[in-house]
Amino acid sequence: MDSIKINKLEIENVKRIKAVKIEPSRDGLTIVGGNNNQGKTSVLDSIAWALGGEKYRPSQAMREGSAIPPNLRIVMSNGLVVERKGKNSSLKVTDPNGNKSGQQLLNEFVEQLALDLPRFMESSGKEKAQTLLRIIGVGEQLADLEKNEKELFSHRHAIGQIADQKKKFADEQTYYPDAPRELVSPSELIRKQQEILARNGENQRKRDRLNEITAGKHRIFDDLNRIDDQIAELQVRKDKLKLEYDQAVSDEEIAMKTVLQLQDESTAELEANIADIEEINRKVRANLDKDKAEDDARQYKDQYAALTRQIEDTRKAKTDLLQTADLPLPELSVKDGELVYRGQLWDNMSGSDRLKVSTAIVRKLNPKCGFVLLDKLEQMDMQTLNEFGQWLHQEGLQAIATRVSVGDECSIIIEDGYVKGQGILEENMRETQKTPSWKVGEF
Repeated sequence: MDSIKINKLEIENVKRIKAVKIEPSRDGLTIVGGNNNQGKTSVLDSIAWALGGEKYRPSQAMREGSAIPPNLRIVMSNGLVVERKGKNSSLKVTDPNGNKSGQQLLNEFVEQLALDLPRFMESSGKEKAQTLLRIIGVGEQLADLEKNEKELFSHRHAIGQIADQKKKFADEQTYYPDAPRELVSPSELIRKQQEILARNGENQRKRDRLNEITAGKHRIFDDLNRIDDQIAELQVRKDKLKLEYDQAVSDEEIAMKTVLQLQDESTAELEANIADIEEINRKVRANLDKDKAEDDARQYKDQYAALTRQIEDTRKAKTDLLQTADLPLPELSVKDGELVYRGQLWDNMSGSDRLKVSTAIVRKLNPKCGFVLLDKLEQMDMQTLNEFGQWLHQEGLQAIATRVSVGDECSIIIEDGYVKGQGILEENMRETQKTPSWKVGEF
């Protein structure tokens, strides 16, 4: 179904308007130009009142000095004829078959923001974004994702602060590279000392044995010397002693070899360790504290990284959600709760782009509505006007706008309540006919 547009409109005695007839371009931009206080804005106010209902009725609807009440007539592209006339300016809507209806029928295809586009354009960035998200149906999902992102970001921020504190604490801890990895036990050192002393005692007993053997050998040798003169008589004894001596020599050699292999262990280090055990353990505890602090810092750093990944996943989900949504314009999106078009936030968009975004969103709100009303386009240069007009043609949209200008860009010029060039004709018709300047079936 084609969107519904305004084919023709007739306005009489509304605000500053005396009598105006306009046939807007079906597509593109129709500019109502003129100097200040000539009735340009009254044209837009009249259309809004005719189509939007009583809430758009001007506070002083009837033209000052006129004895004739306002008369409004709009022919829509779907054949509907919308009229407000008579003392109460009551509404009458007639379809092509002659059936009559009312405001409810108009509300089906007239988008309220199309009658007051500046209200949308002047709303906050977040309000614009919420309007867009609502009409493309992803507002709740995006809100949930943004809530989750904020919670993750807040949690990550807290974890990051703790991780920094832990790292700083770990860096400030003293570390002793020469200290053992675990605390030293005094009883274990004493036990080792006792084992060494026991082994050294056994060595001493072997040394004593050697000394005993050596002394015995000397005694035997002395005896041999004493009885040397008695060899003859003591030959038998000598032989016996000789055997004993040989045996003693053999035992001595064996004992000597064993003793030479012995090496006493020093207990000096253990004794020093026992004496310094508190200092050693202090260093060990300091090292353990530093290790624990560094481990804590690593854990919080890992948590921070994990939360960062979750935030990135959430942001990707938001991006994917918007990329798959049925957006009114290519390159239009929402970032951090703000409208973004072609990578620019609202305050950085050109005037033409702002109009495109606003018009496209309004059309999306109600695709049946094929027109928008715009006031005060004098703020835009000719290039911006041309760009916006071309885009309207391309999109098949109709815009009726006002501009303080009497230049060639204006479709019509309003002058003293008339379309310029029609005022004298209208006055002459009034004088000769004394009737309204047109009838319902005139178009």
